Amino acid sequence: MLAVRPFQPADSDAVIALVLGIQNGEFGLGLAIEDQPQLLDIDAHFLSQGGGFWVAVDSQENVVGSIGLLRQTAECAVLRSFFIEPDWRGGASGCAQRLYAALLGFARAQGVRQVILDTPSVATRAQQFYRRAGFVQITHEQLPVPYEYPDRDSLLFLIELSTE
Repeated sequence: MLAVRPFQPADSDAVIALVLGIQNGEFGLGLAIEDQPQLLDIDAHFLSQGGGFWVAVDSQENVVGSIGLLRQTAECAVLRSFFIEPDWRGGASGCAQRLYAALLGFARAQGVRQVILDTPSVATRAQQFYRRAGFVQITHEQLPVPYEYPDRDSLLFLIELSTE
C-alpha cells in the first residue's frame, strides 16, 4: 500500500537518506547534504516560501519517495528532490505519478505558470518521465529565473502550466 501526504518534520532524516542514497549510491554524484541546504530545513525553504513538499510512504510509514516545489516568484517554481526508491519505480506502483500529481495540483492552485527542474545527465529514466509529462529541455540561458543547482552535469527542463 502506498500513500502520498504532505511532509512532516519527523520525515526529515528519511528524506535526506533517500535523496543522498540515490544521488550518491545510484548516480555517483558525490553530493553532500551541505550542497542541498534546503533539505536540512524543508519548512523554511519550501513551505514557508509558498511551496510544498510531499512524501510517499509505504504501509509501515517508511518514506519511499519525495517531491518538492520550491517557489521562486509568484508564477515560477522549481521541482526539487523528486526521488523514488528503486522498488517503487515504474508504472505499477504509481508512486512517481502520484507524487507528481500532488505537486502539479498544488502548483496550479497557487497560480504557478512555469515549473523548472534540473536532473543529472545520467538519470535517463527521470528524463523520460519529465518528457512524457510535458517538460521540454532548456539551456541555462533559457531559465526564466536565476537558479543554482548542485550537479554541474545536469540537464534543465521547463513546463508551462495552464491555469485551467
